[in-house]
Amino acid sequence: MKNTALLSLSSGLLAIALLVACGQQPKDKTAQLAALKDQKAQIEAQIAQLEKEVGGADSGSKHVHTVGLSEVRPETFRHYIDLQGKVDAEDNVPVTAKMPGTLTKILVKNGDTVKKGQLLAQIDDGVMLKGLAELELQLKTAEDIYNRQKGLWDQKIGTEVQYIQAKTNKEALEQRIATTKEQWQQTKIYAPIGGTVDMVMLKTGQAIAPGYPLCNIINLSQLKIVGNVPEAYAAKVREGYAVQLFFPDLNKETASRVTYVSKTINPTNRTFSVECALPGGSDYRANMIAVMKIIDYQNPNAVVIPVNLIQTAEDGEFVLLADKTDAKSATVRKALIKQGGNYNGMVEITGGLKKGDWLISTGFQDVNNGETVAF
Repeated sequence: MKNTALLSLSSGLLAIALLVACGQQPKDKTAQLAALKDQKAQIEAQIAQLEKEVGGADSGSKHVHTVGLSEVRPETFRHYIDLQGKVDAEDNVPVTAKMPGTLTKILVKNGDTVKKGQLLAQIDDGVMLKGLAELELQLKTAEDIYNRQKGLWDQKIGTEVQYIQAKTNKEALEQRIATTKEQWQQTKIYAPIGGTVDMVMLKTGQAIAPGYPLCNIINLSQLKIVGNVPEAYAAKVREGYAVQLFFPDLNKETASRVTYVSKTINPTNRTFSVECALPGGSDYRANMIAVMKIIDYQNPNAVVIPVNLIQTAEDGEFVLLADKTDAKSATVRKALIKQGGNYNGMVEITGGLKKGDWLISTGFQDVNNGETVAF
């Protein structure tokens, strides 16, 4: 509108200038105004016609969209079952006492390396030792009586009953002493396995009882990862499957394989346990969190594309391809596809794409089937 007004005003001024130049002065202002209005109408009509023609020429030209292309190439596709596991030692044993009592000695501390059978602590055995001394004294008397009675019996003096009673009394005391010595051995706490002492929980003078641990002994030479898998994957996880292990606290990743799959389902959380081997290392700690990624499916020669490139129409899911016409332009083609597995934003395509296709990866939202595009 502004351009039209400027043109009209310019045309009017030009007409007045021509009239003045030619010496044709109007007789009065009314005639002058009428002439100018007539010229203005003619000029505006010409301007409108030119704008229409120019606008029509502009509308006839089409805008060509520029897109980004990605060549379809076969690659390895893997589907993982993600779950959280923890580090556990094959030998991780709580050390406890076999009888109740008061600790009089603790011979180890956290971090000590011990051997199997090594003495770790002593429970108060004073009363038991006194009882054992009394029994041994009684045994001496019983043995003396038995020896005397046996000598008489060998000489056919006395009765057989007296001999049998003396023998039985001696043997009973011997048995009681043996039992008491076994009980006395239980006042000593020994290492059930070799390894590293961890988490000493009691101090000298405190009470201990069966089932209440003195400490833990961990053997870090044989470690494993334990995790719980949802019941839905019961038919998909087998021993020997590859596993990727990631330790967030260490920012470390390593590979392993499933070594054990439980045959029972936990009725509380509907999961089953799996284990995989972990090479020994000083960085690992018992109960450390580990992310387990069990590979339950892989295709080494798959067509894989990002899931956000897939569109949906009435005839099914599709992607847009570019059929190149020259070095800079291509024609958009709609390709119906079939999906396989998907993981972490990537989808395996089982039908509709082949090696060498050019996938429109950017700008596909703005183009349609059959349209010419630039790349």
